[in-house]
Amino acid sequence: MEFLSFGTIFFIVAAVVVLLQLRSVLGKRTGSEKPPFNPYATRAPKDGEAKPQGNVVSLPVRKSAAEADFSDIDALAKPGSEVNNGLRAVRAADPAFDPKEFLNGAKIAYEMIVTAFAEGDRKALRGLLAKDVFDGFEAEITARDQRGEKMQSSFVGINKIDFVDAEVKGSDTHLTLRVVSQLISATLDKEGKVIEGDPETVTEVKDVWTFAREMRSKDPNWKLVATEAED
Repeated sequence: MEFLSFGTIFFIVAAVVVLLQLRSVLGKRTGSEKPPFNPYATRAPKDGEAKPQGNVVSLPVRKSAAEADFSDIDALAKPGSEVNNGLRAVRAADPAFDPKEFLNGAKIAYEMIVTAFAEGDRKALRGLLAKDVFDGFEAEITARDQRGEKMQSSFVGINKIDFVDAEVKGSDTHLTLRVVSQLISATLDKEGKVIEGDPETVTEVKDVWTFAREMRSKDPNWKLVATEAED
């Protein structure tokens, strides 16, 4: 029997020590170990997350109507009122709807329409009015031209603008506004004499205008579909 050299014994002892150290660090397999972490494995969804399907990444669940933020609408219309409920319905149908932004746009449209009508600018009106409203405006402009009359108008500004109605009709959204504005307006006959209004006096005008938009349309613009003067 050959004797093991000192060098061989040393390496054997060293190997045993290394194995014992690895065993103490890694431990034994008992069958109850947790499986290795798998970043693609499904996990229990947190609150507000959709239940994952397979390896699909979980996305936040869209908030329900009860959880949605309507603070911007509540600031413009009393909560619980018909107008507020109508605006909420519009938001539900079109999540991008911003009531404050709409009012700002309506102010611009109001001034453009009033000015274009006074100047007889049919081209400008055509892009801002629904067909039946345009037909009514165009008929009045034509009759005015035939009588040789001229309308002078200067837009001063809008004192107040509020929502008075809002509703969703099928794929159409209708928003009705009460507009209180200040205008200087007068109509002159063909000889230049004032026959209506006053070219130097600022007059308060109250209108109720309804704008509409087809939500499925690619055209983001709203058009005036109804007008009514308020006493």
